[in-house]
Amino acid sequence: MSRRVVIPVVIANVMIIAVAGWLWLRRDDPRPASFHAEPTSAFYAAIDARQNDAAPLTIQEVFTPATQTLGTMRLDATQQFTDCDEVLWGTSAMGCTQALQATYKGGSMAGQFVIFNLTDGRAADALVSALGKDGFVRQSILFDAAGSRAQARAMGHYVTVSWAGGPAPAQDLVAALVALDGLGRVVQGRIVAAT
Repeated sequence: MSRRVVIPVVIANVMIIAVAGWLWLRRDDPRPASFHAEPTSAFYAAIDARQNDAAPLTIQEVFTPATQTLGTMRLDATQQFTDCDEVLWGTSAMGCTQALQATYKGGSMAGQFVIFNLTDGRAADALVSALGKDGFVRQSILFDAAGSRAQARAMGHYVTVSWAGGPAPAQDLVAALVALDGLGRVVQGRIVAAT
């Protein structure tokens, strides 16, 4: 074969392999730039299994009038899912019966909070672990994920995910994340009711 034919064929093959690799490795959905995960603990033993805490969560229970404003952000929308996998990409929430989600925005900040109702603490820990490596929650409100922060907590048979982003200074982003994470306090009422 002549050199004039071989070089273009090699270049074409390299380009095809590069494009295929990029398509195979790229992530369609964004991940936070910074992520912190916490497994469940003995503190949540009373609600380690859904059978001890059978009543489903409600939008009104989680997103109360007191949570309409979090710092500089205001509640934008809430949504309830019976198929928890609709809220996720790259992983699955086995045994999950509901996910409640809220989005917040204000100024240059935006964020979202999701709480998953799973079968037990083992399933909750498995989801938190998967969020750290396999997939994440779908982004439901527009913000730049490249500079965002998120955290996921397993609390008995629940998992909460808080995610905040925007071009604000780092301390404002941390404050927004802490405010969103505070929505998980609803679980404390469930502990009291189960004991």
